[in-house]
Amino acid sequence: MHRATCRDTGADYLQPACLAIHQGVLEVCVQGKATRIDLFNLRTPQMRAFHLSWLGFFVCFFAWFALAPLMPLIKGEFGLSNDQLANINIAAVAVTVLGRLLIGPMCDRYGPRRTYTALLLAGSIPVFGIAFAHSYQTFLFFRLAIGMIGASFVITQYHTSVMFAPNVVGTANAASAGWGNAGGGVTQSVMPWICVAVVALGVSQAGSWRVAMLLPGMLMVIVGGLYWRFTQDCPQGDYRELRARGITPDNGKRGGWAVFRLAMRNYRVWLLFVTYACCFGIELFVHGVAASYYVDRFGMNLRSAGLAAGSFGLLALFARALGGIVSDRVARKRGLIARTWLLCILMLGEGLGLLWFSGMQNAGLAVVAMLTFGLFIHMACGATYALVPFIDRQALGGVAGIIGAGGNVGAVAAGFVLKSTGSVQHTFMLLGGFVIVGSLCALAVRFSSEHVAREERLYQEALRQHHGARGMHAAPAALAVD
Repeated sequence: MHRATCRDTGADYLQPACLAIHQGVLEVCVQGKATRIDLFNLRTPQMRAFHLSWLGFFVCFFAWFALAPLMPLIKGEFGLSNDQLANINIAAVAVTVLGRLLIGPMCDRYGPRRTYTALLLAGSIPVFGIAFAHSYQTFLFFRLAIGMIGASFVITQYHTSVMFAPNVVGTANAASAGWGNAGGGVTQSVMPWICVAVVALGVSQAGSWRVAMLLPGMLMVIVGGLYWRFTQDCPQGDYRELRARGITPDNGKRGGWAVFRLAMRNYRVWLLFVTYACCFGIELFVHGVAASYYVDRFGMNLRSAGLAAGSFGLLALFARALGGIVSDRVARKRGLIARTWLLCILMLGEGLGLLWFSGMQNAGLAVVAMLTFGLFIHMACGATYALVPFIDRQALGGVAGIIGAGGNVGAVAAGFVLKSTGSVQHTFMLLGGFVIVGSLCALAVRFSSEHVAREERLYQEALRQHHGARGMHAAPAALAVD
């Protein structure tokens, strides 16, 4: 082991001495990546990337769905029909499909640091702008533009994938995404109360939601500045600096669009595209309609409905990370293929939970059913992205982007199902059946014996480095997979 110096702070962190350059290519399959998650250590670039990536996704998710719990107010102000509400829900997630497809190759080309900073700053513009919408058409335009910030998820998963070794990458991906997803739950609970506070300050109820939207926009600008200042692209530095020295980062050897084309030819990517549509896609759909569903079906007031809907999103604080942790655990005992079996089981639980929720006639039991299928949804999302780093290491940006886009395709499809049925309750029932069928895609993901053997070698190397590092110094409080 030797010490390397962090580019931003000058702090030292441990890095394997076996880091090598062969034919101008930096070999970083495991070398330099963190083999444990030291939650309270911000000295290393790996942990700064971990914390700022989930924080970036948190504020993006907060801003992305900040309007959802306020839609009963907005519906009244603009006189929106049910068809227009369905169009708004579809717009909220539709453009994210394109954003996620584009953002993966951009990470490979420009690095996650520059890509995330640009997305946060540019994405704050429509968040601020929607506060000045005074017609359905203008509101729909800004709602569509805000959907681009949903692509932040891909950067979060990309950044943790290049910073953490195989023994903990599933946990790192799931925890960072889960804590970021919690922004959807927080916004459901917090935004109605912000509106109440704004009204108490003398702003009219009709204008309260406009003032409230300034908060998520400002948070995005602040986190964008922090991301630029305190992160780097990979353990060895920034992609631009490495390439200037003739060193090609491990996850950007072919360039952005070549990586995207490589990912498109991998059938496993499209199977996980479907599974992610059936878990994260349903999660997005629930975020968009839950508060209104509780108001319309069970007669709740806006604040109570927001709290009920917010409890679903807050499951992400632990459930998505739990899916990644369990995936890492079963992989250690039963190998890579066990990750696919786990994903299938979680999706079956999700589908059955959706069927149960759709039949609830009592508000209290409906919340219980929602939390039950929500637990399976969040764990399935974590288990999906615990698989992503093992699909194709040479096309990580493309793989993460395509699979991430699957989530939004699922949400758009759910929106069209709602538009055709005209009933949220009936839509939930149909979605439960679709998820049960989609779970079979997880079982269809297979790996060659050579692929499995290569990943096993990398996994064992990560474990050796992890235990070697623990032997050199006392470990701080950490979330780790041993």
